[in-house]
Amino acid sequence: MAENNARVTIARDEQGSVIRVSKTNPEFGHVRLTQNKVLFNTQGWVNNKQLSTLIHGTVEDLKALNLENKESLPGNIVVREQTEPFNTNDPDRDLKMAGDTGVVCCAHGEPIYRKTFYSMDENATDTLVAHTNSDAIREANGDGSSINVEKIVEEKKESKKEKEIEMEEETFEL
Repeated sequence: MAENNARVTIARDEQGSVIRVSKTNPEFGHVRLTQNKVLFNTQGWVNNKQLSTLIHGTVEDLKALNLENKESLPGNIVVREQTEPFNTNDPDRDLKMAGDTGVVCCAHGEPIYRKTFYSMDENATDTLVAHTNSDAIREANGDGSSINVEKIVEEKKESKKEKEIEMEEETFEL
């Protein structure tokens, strides 16, 4: 069996650089990290995966990490899933998709968002949300149809707006 928590490796770009400078703002950049992991799903299937994540920051702060002469870092890359968008300005970003079916994984009608993070804690664990739309995923796998991602996200936004309106309409007696 493969080692479940292999080293977190610092990935270099084609030129061998550790820090990748933003093309739109040269004051900012990121470092790409990878880690090979053995994952087990709730149905008992094993999956060898290479996870990756980005450490974002100013170029100055990233240089201060002194990563140029290092090959790896202590810690762990963890997966965090949740039903709230990681980026409220771009809620379609980081949606958890069911393979290449076009189906967004959902938990009780809410889309699931998935993102990876670097943690210096070698014992850090993933935070996963089980999807409840297995029928839609099976259907998409069977006949190649897909669920409209924009429709799911828009329905979630509308539901939130309705809840906010309900809260605004409530009055409280003191």
